[in-house]
Amino acid sequence: MSRNFELLQQFGRDQQIFEHPDVAGVGEVFVEPAAVSIVVPPDKPEIQEVKTLIQRVFVFPASQAPHTVVFAGTESGSGCSWICARAAEALAYQVTGSVCLVDANLGAPGLHQQFGIPNHHGLSDALLHNEPMGVFVTPLSPPNLSIVSCGSAAEGAQGLLTSNRMWTRLKELRSMFDYALIDTSAMNSSRESIALGAVSDGVILVLKANSSRKETARNAVQEFQAAKVKVLGAVLNQRTFPIPESIYSKL
Repeated sequence: MSRNFELLQQFGRDQQIFEHPDVAGVGEVFVEPAAVSIVVPPDKPEIQEVKTLIQRVFVFPASQAPHTVVFAGTESGSGCSWICARAAEALAYQVTGSVCLVDANLGAPGLHQQFGIPNHHGLSDALLHNEPMGVFVTPLSPPNLSIVSCGSAAEGAQGLLTSNRMWTRLKELRSMFDYALIDTSAMNSSRESIALGAVSDGVILVLKANSSRKETARNAVQEFQAAKVKVLGAVLNQRTFPIPESIYSKL
């Protein structure tokens, strides 16, 4: 079964995050600002699974669209890196501007694995050394997509993610690329996503189906709002279905 997810929420205003007792139970399809269910047939390319997310967050808002977005899982194992990587690919195919992925999950880097590239000379190295930011960027496919991997010096750079040094490097990336999508550590292991969200245009929460609960998601939203970080939406990842997907897609 291919990975499926649901775009659960567009947070245009302060509101209750979910009405269901468990976020994994959300299955109805609504128009924004409630839930949008996305189920993709298994023969479709993976990149199509995030097309609606990209259109709602980056494409449809036009001039008001965010350009620097943090992806944050509420807990480890939510598949945040997978969602972030696929979102960057989908965005690169839908816009003419340049897109850069940034692996800021120094404790458990995963973006480089999504593209089968080495994890060296990346963000952690950029935070510890003075070479131009372009030295730490690796081109991907399509041609307008690039990545800054976690890098080889993650242990020594852990405390720098919330420093002025990180802000300086992020400004360099903003001058080089039209869009930056940043993968961060899970909120149950650190609060770096809040600090990075504060210097970005907003965050997208990634929740794990059959694991993340309403209270966890609500608390995460409240933490971001308290830090004046805009929550752009939430994705329920790794959803499973009680019937075969080939049948479900025909319903």
